[in-house]
Amino acid sequence: MRVLITGARGQLGTDLMRHCTAAGDDVLAFDRAGLDIESRSAVLSAVTTLAPEVVVNCASWTAVDACEGDPQRAHSANGLAVRWLAEACARTDAHLVQISTDYVFDGTLHGAYSEWDATHPRSVYGWSKLAGEREAAVLGTNAAVVRTSWVSGEHGNNMVKTIMRLANERTQLQFVDDQVGHPTFTADLAAVLRRIALDRLSGVVHATNQGVVSWYEFAMEVVSAMGKDTAMVQPIATAELQPQRPAHRPANSVLDNAVLRAAGYAPLRDFREPLREVVQNLLS
Repeated sequence: MRVLITGARGQLGTDLMRHCTAAGDDVLAFDRAGLDIESRSAVLSAVTTLAPEVVVNCASWTAVDACEGDPQRAHSANGLAVRWLAEACARTDAHLVQISTDYVFDGTLHGAYSEWDATHPRSVYGWSKLAGEREAAVLGTNAAVVRTSWVSGEHGNNMVKTIMRLANERTQLQFVDDQVGHPTFTADLAAVLRRIALDRLSGVVHATNQGVVSWYEFAMEVVSAMGKDTAMVQPIATAELQPQRPAHRPANSVLDNAVLRAAGYAPLRDFREPLREVVQNLLS
């Protein structure tokens, strides 16, 4: 498979690039310096010249709070850029796999969100990612929108690394216990993204590791994997956070992987397994 990956130096792009390369794919990997997806001419030139069978867009502006202060940049990076990718894919009959997020929901649902639940973002970041979903959907069966949540891995900046750093610097940590979700690890997500690309699966798809926890419970799992006393982690309510963060966080980010299940895909592992692997690799 000839696959073009954007955002190839990010935490997900790095693992996807490595996974596809190990599988024998012809990988065309670009960071922002190599391909600015906000440039229509650059995108059209790259995709039409290189003629990939699949384009996986891992590029995104994920600074959730910064997006609140710069909506124009957020919509350009996360929304309009996907239009240019979709246009290029339409010209070359390439399949687009667009990565999206739990932030397209408002987090008020009781129970897991399915792929058919109504979207209702409450942040600029969420709206910009929903705009990207809509741009990808123009391709119809030539696009898959893959929503995921709480992403971490060995590469880039993420919550696992933040928790590990804080646990080594402090004697007490506080994390919210009223926001819940499915932590997802890039190595596992990369494998399912490649299969989605190979199968040319289309439409909206939820892909996460299994296991529902709060951020407080997640922090305890990280601390435990480090071999430290979990008593150092204390619960706190979102309303008690000081200072308050600009962007709204969904209280419920649990995504039901209903489409993958119906398509015969095995569930991704419980998040605790890849979490322990990542922590041990980071400690070694």
